[in-house]
Amino acid sequence: MEKPGIVITGASGRMGQMLARTVLGSDQARLVGAIEREGNPWVGRDLGEAMGGPALGITVTDDPVEAIAKAQAVIDFTAPAATVAFAELTAQARAVHVIGTTGFEPADLDKLKAAARHAPIIRAGNMSLGVNLLVGLTRKVAAALGEDWDIEVVEAHHSRKVDAPSGTALMLGEAAAEGRGHGLDDLRTPAREGITGARATGSIGFSAIRGGDIVGEHDVIFATAGERVILRHVATDRAIFARGALRAALWGQDKGPGEYDMADVLGL
Repeated sequence: MEKPGIVITGASGRMGQMLARTVLGSDQARLVGAIEREGNPWVGRDLGEAMGGPALGITVTDDPVEAIAKAQAVIDFTAPAATVAFAELTAQARAVHVIGTTGFEPADLDKLKAAARHAPIIRAGNMSLGVNLLVGLTRKVAAALGEDWDIEVVEAHHSRKVDAPSGTALMLGEAAAEGRGHGLDDLRTPAREGITGARATGSIGFSAIRGGDIVGEHDVIFATAGERVILRHVATDRAIFARGALRAALWGQDKGPGEYDMADVLGL
């Protein structure tokens, strides 16, 4: 059987380049396309040469219709509006759409759900194995400890990240809320500033740090009188996200339409 063809969106970005190199280095998939937004200086150039290496015979395009039509999977770490548009095209192509984009609004998620009726969508706020194990541990610890244990999710990322809290932090908050038998919206505490008063019992708080080139750090703190339990994941190389995304794209090849996440991919 021919190896599945992968298209990368946002190819000129740091994550896009990492994804491209990961697919190129795999013996299980082929890189068949690279997409960038109209006006990007990489459009019309050979992807390999644009990345500072030898030519690959893959021209970066701003025409997603043409690129996605020949794909078996699209790996997409871009922005919500772009991802929603790519989802419609990927569904039409009956290709697997692996989404690492974060910062979606409810209306965006409704559109992704509609696209998933026609093709598999695998979406996660974080594609790493370690983070997804951390999500499972967070759910179990939250279920084991009572509401007298306060929960805080603290995340740190590079200075150019535009959304907060991170998608991973929200995944962790959702897992903690599920462990307590609630939805996150029921327990989430807004960002704190000024005279906020004492925290509500059972609430889940978030803090976001932005600076330098931090790849990604997440702590889930469970604190009560006299003791704390801290679960932590530190990413030092964004290649872990690219490897996870490729694994998801390969896993999805024999799956029917629907919405999936990395827990499905990893069998957690």
